[in-house]
Amino acid sequence: MQFTITDLYAHMGLFARLIVFVLGIMSVLSLVVMAERLVVFNKSRSESRNFAERMAAVLSKGDLMAAANAKMGDKVGHLGRVIGAGLNALKFAPGQDKDLLVESVARALERQAQREVQSLKRGLGLLATVGSTAPFVGLLGTVMGIVSAFQSMAITGSGGLGTVSAGIAEALITTAFGLLVAIPAVMAYNYLQGWVDARAVDISESSNEFLDVVAKQLAGHAYMPGNP
Repeated sequence: MQFTITDLYAHMGLFARLIVFVLGIMSVLSLVVMAERLVVFNKSRSESRNFAERMAAVLSKGDLMAAANAKMGDKVGHLGRVIGAGLNALKFAPGQDKDLLVESVARALERQAQREVQSLKRGLGLLATVGSTAPFVGLLGTVMGIVSAFQSMAITGSGGLGTVSAGIAEALITTAFGLLVAIPAVMAYNYLQGWVDARAVDISESSNEFLDVVAKQLAGHAYMPGNP
């Protein structure tokens, strides 16, 4: 037997092949999550930047109701959905007390920010699971393969390294597969989690800046919901 991946796989037992199959599924799932999250993140970042530019132009005029009634469309990214929630709270908040209005807007911003961060984290749990469990799945195959190799040696009654080397090599290949699956998953998880954490900071800063604008403009003139 030659020590190539194809030859080793051809001589693997049923349990080892099952382990490799499971690791293959885990690898495919992690790759799908990586690709999907990268597409979603890039799209959301681009849409958020475009929304920020358009909303800044509207808010610079000092008209909150114009900003609340502005049609920004559906493609506003995570930032647009958070600020949009604040504008809706400002637009439909009952009463005329300015402090209550500011608190209502702040709560709306916070709720939507939590939803957006949670939405951005979708799928990252799977990457973390694959990264942490794939090596142990591979190790399980290795342990069972070594047990099988020693059982074969006991049955044949022969010993020596040459007798068990092929069986041990077949067993160790499952650990190698486990590491090959886990390493990209861990790297992708760390990168994507860092991206989400950075966007959470951006959302928090933008929400606070928007809340400051609302508080200043409400303090500057009498305000009634529904009227500029």
